Amino acid sequence: MLHLRMIVPPDRTDEAVRLIESTVGTAHLVVLPGAARDPTGDVVMCDVAREAGHQLLGGLRALRIDEDGSIAVDSIDFSLSTRAEEAEAEAPGEPADAVIWEQLADATHEESTLSITYSAFMILATMIAACGVVLDNAVLIVGAMAVGPEFGPLAGVCTAIVQHAPKLAARSLFALVVGFAAAIAATTLFSLAMDALDLFSQAQLDADRPNTKFIWQPDPFSFVVALLAGAAGTLSLTSAKSGALVGVAISVTTVPAGANAAVALSYGDLGQMWGSVEQLGLNLFGIMLAGTLTLYGQKMLWNTQRGRWRREPKA
Repeated sequence: MLHLRMIVPPDRTDEAVRLIESTVGTAHLVVLPGAARDPTGDVVMCDVAREAGHQLLGGLRALRIDEDGSIAVDSIDFSLSTRAEEAEAEAPGEPADAVIWEQLADATHEESTLSITYSAFMILATMIAACGVVLDNAVLIVGAMAVGPEFGPLAGVCTAIVQHAPKLAARSLFALVVGFAAAIAATTLFSLAMDALDLFSQAQLDADRPNTKFIWQPDPFSFVVALLAGAAGTLSLTSAKSGALVGVAISVTTVPAGANAAVALSYGDLGQMWGSVEQLGLNLFGIMLAGTLTLYGQKMLWNTQRGRWRREPKA
């Protein structure tokens, strides 16, 4: 379930309470008149089944409570309450299938913003992947994939397309493009420095590399993996499941491809560089395509479930 804590202007408290009481799947309604000081207003709290969360939040925003007051939402990991169990049973659908679009937009907003921390993770991940590429070391490639933060902007683009949010799309694409550009540029310099220290060599880059040569040799399986990874990552994000392992899958041919392009560029190997860039672009496109289609599918499925529930006679 979700826990909502609101500061409501006094002239809208009754409307907010009626909305909460009329929303199926709510419980534990608390009203504290005049308790809020900044901004001034009444404090209203309630719990709501995840399946009914988007509907309730939409109604509260229609009352402009988010503009003149505040709405804070927390996930309840554990609750002992018969009333809460009844509320979840009353709400349509399953909690894991429900998408809280406001929560998704907020999460992708934070993770898709270009920042020093995001850029640092991108650069460090690409440098680690560069070591893995040159040494043909799968362990280093996996380590780089775990560090890479690029799924945030990718998810931001998917969310922006489905929610018709051009500002989120622009911010996400900017973070994605600038992040990869900075990472490739920094890793090219890193590769040159490693070569000067005799730690990297062109012979290593040109070797057979059975564990990592797929990174710069895109094929149909590259696109298939990108589609599967994009769908898995999006489902992980919308269902609030842990995305750590999914993040590794998402990075499988993005960060390593950027690293291979940087190392190849440092040695003037344009064939490998363009192959890596092609792999990178193919997988970014595949991930965004699958993520967007997954969100559209979830939206259609949820609307269908809610429509069927509304048509069923109430007991």
